[in-house]
Amino acid sequence: MNAASRWRAVLARDRRFDGAFVYAVRSTGIYCRPSCASRKPRRGQVAFFPVPEAAERAGFRACRRCHPGAASPADPRIALVRSVCRLIDARPDVPASLATLSASAATTPHRLLRAFRAVLGVTPRQYRDERRLARFKTQLKERKKVSPALYEAGYGSTSRVYERADAQLGMTPATYGRGGAGTRIAFAVVPCALGRLLVAATVRGICRVGIGDDAPALEQGLHAEFPAATIARDDDTLRSWVAEITAHLDGRQPHLDLPVDVRATAFQRRVWEALRKIPYGSTRSYSEIARAMGNAKATRAVARACATNPVAIVVPCHRVVRADGDLGGYRWGIERKKELLAREAGEATS
Repeated sequence: MNAASRWRAVLARDRRFDGAFVYAVRSTGIYCRPSCASRKPRRGQVAFFPVPEAAERAGFRACRRCHPGAASPADPRIALVRSVCRLIDARPDVPASLATLSASAATTPHRLLRAFRAVLGVTPRQYRDERRLARFKTQLKERKKVSPALYEAGYGSTSRVYERADAQLGMTPATYGRGGAGTRIAFAVVPCALGRLLVAATVRGICRVGIGDDAPALEQGLHAEFPAATIARDDDTLRSWVAEITAHLDGRQPHLDLPVDVRATAFQRRVWEALRKIPYGSTRSYSEIARAMGNAKATRAVARACATNPVAIVVPCHRVVRADGDLGGYRWGIERKKELLAREAGEATS
C-alpha cells in the first residue's frame, strides 16, 4: 500500500484500514488511525507508519480521541511485531534476545526477525536500542543530569552510554543534555531528485545531511536534535556543497569528496571511511565491510554504524546491503535507498 492509497483512506476515514497503518501529524506531534474523526491536516504535515510503535519511535504520541493502538491489525505479522514491541517497551533494561522474544511470542526466531524487518525495517534489537536511546534523550532534556537519565532509560551503567555517545548522540551526553549549547550550525534546504535535501554544517564541515518529503519537517528535526545550538539558514555559505550533492544525486558528479564534521568513535569512523571507498554504482554487504576491516565478527556493529550515519549521501551508507541481496534498512526510507541504487547503477553502466 503506497502513500497515495493511505492518504485516500485517511481522507475517506475508511475504517477498513484501521490497524493497517497509522498517520502522524508533524505540527501536533500526534498520530491517529485512518478513520479518526479529527480535523484533517494538510498532506505536507502527514507521515505514515505501519504500526503505532513505529510512530512512537519517531516521537509522536497517540491520539486520545481515536486510540490508534487499540485497532486490531489484519496482517498477522503486524500483530506479532506489536506484541513483541510491547514486551520490549515494558522492560527496557532486559536484553532483547531474539530467542527469548520469539519464545514469548510463540514463534520462531527466523519468523520474528522476518516480521520485524518487513513491518518496521529493523531487528528487535535495533528497535530496543532506538527506543532506549529515545527515552534517554527525553530524560536528559527533562532532568539535565546524565546518571538519573540513563538509569531511567534502561542503561545498566554510565560506561555503556558514554562508549556509544559519539555514535548515537553526536556529542557527549552532558553536552547533548545542554541541547548542543555553543555549537553554530548553518543549513540549507533545497529540492532534489529524492524530495527535499537538508545540508547542515559547522565551520569545519558538513555535520548533517537529511532527505525527506518537506522542508519544515527536516528543519524541525535539526532544531529538535540541537535545541540550544545556534542554527541559522544560510544558503550562500552552503551553496557550493549543496550544488555538489545535488549534482551527485542527478548523476552528474559520481564522486563526492566533501569535508565532514561528525563526532564518532574510532570504529565508527573506520566504517564510514570504508563506505566512502565503495565505488559509485556498486554495493557491499555488511559482512564484506566487516571482513575488509579485519573483523569478520563485527557485521552487526557495522550495521549499527551505517544506521547512525548523520551525513547521508556524503557517506554512502545506502550502498551497503545484506549478504542475501536484501536492501536492509535506510534511515530516509527504503524506497529512497532503492531509487538511489537504481540511479547509480544506471549511470555507472551508461
